[in-house]
Amino acid sequence: MLSLRALIVALMVALTGCATPDRAADLAPPIVISASTWRQVDSDIVAASQVTTGQAQSYAHGSMQSWMDLVYRRTDADFIPWFSGYWTQKWLSMKVAWYKLSAEGETDPTVNRLAIYLQEQYQDRVLEPVAKEIDPDVVMAQATQFYVQHLGARLQEIPQRYGVPPDQFDQRLKDIPAIALASPPAHSASLYQIVHADPLDRLPAYAALIDRIRNAPGGAGDWSADAGISSVAKQTSEKLVTELATSGVASAVSAVLPRVAGMFISLGVAGFSAIAGENERSQTEAQFRQSLNAAFDEEWLELMRNPATGVLAGVYHLSGQIEGSLADSATLPLKFEPLPREAPVPGGQLLKEGRSVYGGPTDGGNADQ
Repeated sequence: MLSLRALIVALMVALTGCATPDRAADLAPPIVISASTWRQVDSDIVAASQVTTGQAQSYAHGSMQSWMDLVYRRTDADFIPWFSGYWTQKWLSMKVAWYKLSAEGETDPTVNRLAIYLQEQYQDRVLEPVAKEIDPDVVMAQATQFYVQHLGARLQEIPQRYGVPPDQFDQRLKDIPAIALASPPAHSASLYQIVHADPLDRLPAYAALIDRIRNAPGGAGDWSADAGISSVAKQTSEKLVTELATSGVASAVSAVLPRVAGMFISLGVAGFSAIAGENERSQTEAQFRQSLNAAFDEEWLELMRNPATGVLAGVYHLSGQIEGSLADSATLPLKFEPLPREAPVPGGQLLKEGRSVYGGPTDGGNADQ
């Protein structure tokens, strides 16, 4: 009986000894991160955002350079020969005459209607075919995804660097805004939400951001209506309208013949007066090409730089929210090493040195610049 009691006591002592470390672990105080450490963490988040923004800029620049090359080639091969052709010039001048009759002699409505027609032709003959290969709207969305993916990879290194527990670091990311649109609340998202969303495009706030950028007036999808192209179209329209107005022959014929017959003869005469001869065609094309190229350069820069409607608008919104919210707490940011020259991009493709996601060359052949 005594030995049995001793055995029970020994067993209880053994069990108590085994349970004590677990209980002690459960009662261990949480790790307290100092305010100075959190400032360093915030600084590293800002630095990660800044360097990733630079990488996204290089990514978008390479793709848009390839897009612009295609636009130039298609303009030279299709639009300019169409515009300067004999029958096109005749048809355009007849449209001017018709617009002028409809406008009851007013010049501005005639010019504007013809300018719209030329912009529609440019959209159909150049921009839509090019968009089947490279679409600025797609580049914008992919650049935004590029930023989110690479920022998420950089953020994973930060808690280990400062000994911050993962749950505390995640909570910090949840407190940092990344997308801030108007109501409803679903159109806002934290840094934690965007880097953990899988897939990103199913996050309501991200979808709302991309949709807002794509539908903004003057955005990448509305490029043919921007100021540069519109200006060229309007100048061309004004020239054709002026040529028709100075056609003395057409006016004389209209005055002596019945209204309907006179109108059609006037249209024909006006058409021939607006047509440059074949010996002037090369000069006409050169002047038109020069005007278009100047407009192209301005619009390409606008697509790259505009923070609200350009191909980097999504990146600038995210980085602006993240870096702006940490501006007061962050100290001098840590310098990160550049990303590898071969990095994954949305859709599982690879962005290799000197090439865009579409396979076209980047500017200078270096995606890290």
